[in-house]
Amino acid sequence: MKKFIVSIDQGTTSTRSILFDLHGNPIFTSQKKFKQIYPKNGWVEHDPEEIWSSTLKVLKDVLNKCKKINGNISTIGITNQRETTLLWDKKTGKCIYNAIVWQDRRTMKYCKSLRKKGYERIINLNTGLLLDPYFSSTKIKWILENIKSAKILYKKDRLLFGTIDTFLIWKLTKGSVHATDATNASRTMLFNIKKNKWDKKILKIFGIPQKILPEVKNSADNYGYTDKSITSISIPINAVIGDQQAAIIGQNCFNKGSTKITFGTGAFIIMNTGNKIIKSKNKLLSTICYRINNKNIYALEGSIFMAGASISWLRDKLKIIDSERQVEQISRKLKSNSNVYFVPAFTGLGAPYWRPDARATLVGLTRNSGREEIIRATLESVVYQTSDLFNSMRKDGLKPNVVKIDGGMVENNWFNQFLSNILGLKVFRPKVYETTALGVALIAGYGCGIFRSISDIKKKWKLERKFRPKMTNKHRLKLLNGWSQAIRKTLS
Repeated sequence: MKKFIVSIDQGTTSTRSILFDLHGNPIFTSQKKFKQIYPKNGWVEHDPEEIWSSTLKVLKDVLNKCKKINGNISTIGITNQRETTLLWDKKTGKCIYNAIVWQDRRTMKYCKSLRKKGYERIINLNTGLLLDPYFSSTKIKWILENIKSAKILYKKDRLLFGTIDTFLIWKLTKGSVHATDATNASRTMLFNIKKNKWDKKILKIFGIPQKILPEVKNSADNYGYTDKSITSISIPINAVIGDQQAAIIGQNCFNKGSTKITFGTGAFIIMNTGNKIIKSKNKLLSTICYRINNKNIYALEGSIFMAGASISWLRDKLKIIDSERQVEQISRKLKSNSNVYFVPAFTGLGAPYWRPDARATLVGLTRNSGREEIIRATLESVVYQTSDLFNSMRKDGLKPNVVKIDGGMVENNWFNQFLSNILGLKVFRPKVYETTALGVALIAGYGCGIFRSISDIKKKWKLERKFRPKMTNKHRLKLLNGWSQAIRKTLS
């Protein structure tokens, strides 16, 4: 009987589950999209029950497929959208409010008030993060203060907090495990990444009780077993890791200085900084890359809030494309962007600007501008934002010469070449694009003893294609100057 590993990849717009063989090859995938909820300007929510039902469906699809091919599931790994916040009743398992998504901006004023009180320094020093609505802590605070049942359940000792991974573990184990891993904990803005524990000083600042928080474990660890009533057989959960950190594993970025970019709903650049915390002077984030055998490996990260989500906006709101695949054809057809620039600050700007109040701007339109120019400018905006993050890394003294890419957008070869041109770097695309799901599968395999060392995991990465810069420095600087002007107009 062949052995397999199952990954659950709970993302921002969909949930998928993938069946991997022990060579890291995807055998079967099930995916289900779910509704995005926008109650007010800048608010983004998900229905927790829909997240759970979508997870249950795709997991059962994969388990049924495994059964049909006479396979055996050795372990499950869970990777997830980070920072998204849930609070629930530990007696009933029901959430007291919708999941507040990482993109949500509702706590912007609260963050501003904390900044005025001088709290940003201690938060940055201890958590590696900047004071922003992006992270979980202010979302927890909002629910505690605005949802009546939160106080009632807390007094009864029935209130629990979790990011999506913690919620899924709780549901899969029927409430027997309340835990997260170090990477997800490091995105809450409550976890001291130097001391590896919840930070009591910061908890006091936010007024968040420690007893509602989960236990923090290694990325490869014992997270209990799925309940037989859910999966028919009891399966061990041996890995939990945030989606961007999972992609680091899937991209074989174990060496210090190795860098990957995931282009999904947002875009996230992470550079492995080894056992050293790099304090950025240019508004990048210090975070935990992964924790194995109680040893932290750290990373420097830059976050772009709108990447693939901008392309979805062209399709779903402007309705000027029928599918994402059209974008490559249209962008390739145009000789230039005709000096049209789009800054997709729909929910503010992330690194290196950290301006939650910024809003989207279209710059340089003329009577000759049309649908094609807007589409290409939207695609180019993802590359320009990426360039901004690399500039910050360079200013911090970090100079990667190769970058590995993954996520749904990297199927677009024009996009990958433009990225290489603007960054002036070699860009490597792997054979398996879904490196997030692959990464957590590999770590789960390590956690259950299938892979005995990191060296075993390293062998699973395979290169599919390289992209090399083909643009003159003069032309690159001209394009980047136009982007800088667009950013200035947006921020003003």
